[in-house]
Amino acid sequence: MIRTTLLFVYVLVLVVYCRRNWFVSLCGAILLMAVVQHPDMPKNIGGIQGVNPWNMLMLPVILSWLVLRKSEGLVWDMPVKVTWLLVLYAAVVSISFVRMIVDQRNLNGVTTAYLLSEHLVNCVKWVIPGIILYDACRTRQRVTVALLVVLGLYLLLAIQVIRWMPLSYAMAGDSLSYRASKIIENEVGYNRVNMSMLLAGGGWAMVAGTLIFKRWQMKGLLLVCAAVITLAQALTAGRTGYGVWALLGLFFVTLRWRRALPIVPVIAVVALTLLPGVSERLLRGWGGRQGTQEVASDEYEITSGRNLIWPYVVAEIRKAPVFGYGRLAMNRLGLDTFLAEELGESFPHPHNAYLELALDNGLVGLSLVLPFYVLVVCWSVKLFTDRSDDLSAAAGGIALALGLALLIAGIGSQTFYPREGSVGMWAALGVMLRVSVEKNKSAIPRTVAAVPMNPGARRLHRAAALRGTMPGRQDVSGSVARTAWRWPTKLDATDSLRPRVRGTQTPGPFQYTRPRR
Repeated sequence: MIRTTLLFVYVLVLVVYCRRNWFVSLCGAILLMAVVQHPDMPKNIGGIQGVNPWNMLMLPVILSWLVLRKSEGLVWDMPVKVTWLLVLYAAVVSISFVRMIVDQRNLNGVTTAYLLSEHLVNCVKWVIPGIILYDACRTRQRVTVALLVVLGLYLLLAIQVIRWMPLSYAMAGDSLSYRASKIIENEVGYNRVNMSMLLAGGGWAMVAGTLIFKRWQMKGLLLVCAAVITLAQALTAGRTGYGVWALLGLFFVTLRWRRALPIVPVIAVVALTLLPGVSERLLRGWGGRQGTQEVASDEYEITSGRNLIWPYVVAEIRKAPVFGYGRLAMNRLGLDTFLAEELGESFPHPHNAYLELALDNGLVGLSLVLPFYVLVVCWSVKLFTDRSDDLSAAAGGIALALGLALLIAGIGSQTFYPREGSVGMWAALGVMLRVSVEKNKSAIPRTVAAVPMNPGARRLHRAAALRGTMPGRQDVSGSVARTAWRWPTKLDATDSLRPRVRGTQTPGPFQYTRPRR
C-alpha cells in the first residue's frame, strides 16, 4: 500500500510539473520503466484497459510537448531516410496486426481489445519517448541529462536483480537457473532472458557513458555502476546474455579502447572463477572431461531446445515466404500446440527475432525493418569512433551498446516488435539521432548573410566556416580571436552563445532561433 501510494505521488508530481518542464517529466517516465513490470505496479485502474500510472504520466507529457514545442521554437528536422524507415517499420507492425485481427484462429481466451492494446498501441507507445527525446535534446545539457537517465534505468534494474538474487545463488548452475527464472519474473517483473539481454547492453552502455565526464571521479563512479550491472547480468543465468556481453565487449574495445583488449578476457575469467554457478550454467551441454570420463556435448542443452523447434519454424516460413501469416503466426497456426505435444515443452514463440519477423511478415517485412537497425548501428559507430567530441561519442556508444544487444540476442530470443524492455534502447536511439543530425549540420559550410562587411572580414568568415571554426568578435585593433564551435548549455532562444561577426550571426549545433513573426 505504501509503495503504491508513493508511486501515485511520484506520477502526480511529474504530471503537474510537465506543464512547466515536460522534458523533466519525460525523463521521470523513462525511469519509471524500471518498475513498470513489478507485480505491485497497477496494470489497470478501475478495470479499464490501458489506464495505468505510466500511461497517465505519458499522456500529459505528450500533450505538453505538442503544445509547448512551438513556443520554444522547435522545428521538426528528422532526416528523410530515417523518417521513411520508421514509417515502413510502423507499417509492417500495423499490417501484421490487422492480419491477426482478421484471422484470430487458435487465439482462445483473449479479446480484441486486449490484442489492440498489447500488440498495436503498446508497440507505438514504447517508441514515443525516443521520438520526443530526438526533438528535445538540442543542447549539451539536455543530451547529458537524457543519457544519464537512460543509464539510470539500467542501473535501477540491476539493483533490483541483486536485491532478490543473492550471490549465494551463483554457487551452482542448476539452482541459479531455477531461482532466476522464478524470482526475477516474480519480484522484478521482467523475464530473466530479457533481463539478461537488457543488462548485457546496459553494462557496456555504462562504460560508454564514462565519456560524458572529464573528471576521473565521475568516470570511476560510472565504472563501478557498470560492474554492478555486469554482476546483476551474471545472476540472471541467461546464456544468450552472456554471449551478448562478451561480443559487445570485444566490439567496443576494438573500436575505441584497443589497449584494453586484454582486460576483457581477464574480467570474464575472474567472474567465472568467483561465480562457479555462472560458469556451470554457461558451459552446460558442451561436454568435456569430468574426472576420468569423457562427456559428449548435447545440442539440446546448449540451445535449450531451439535446435529442435527452428526447423519447424523454417518449414512454415517456406510455405509463405513473401508476406508471412501476420502477428502471432506461431500461435495462430497451432505450431506452439504441436511442439508442446511433440516435444513436451512449451514454445509460444520461435525464440529467434529474425525467424519470428519472417514468419509473421515474410521476407518483405524482414527487408523493411532491418535497414532501420543497420542505419542506426552505422551512425552510432560513426559517433562512437569520433574523438573530436566525447559527448557525441558517448551518445553513439550508448545507442550502439543497446541496439547491438538486441540484434545479437535476437539470434536466440527477443523480438523486433517494440515492448517495454526496449524503451531504454529507443530513448538512446533518439538522442543519438539528434546528436548525429546536429553534427552533420555543423559540418555543412554556411553561407554568409548579406550584411555590410569589408572584403577581408568576409574572406576570413568563409575560410573559418570551411575549417569548422568561426571568427570571434573583432576588437579595436582589428585582430580576430577564433573560437571552435561549442554547443550551448541552455535551451534559451534569447541567450545566444554563438559567435558573432559584425552583425552576422551563424547558427551553430544544438542551437535554434526563435521564428520571426
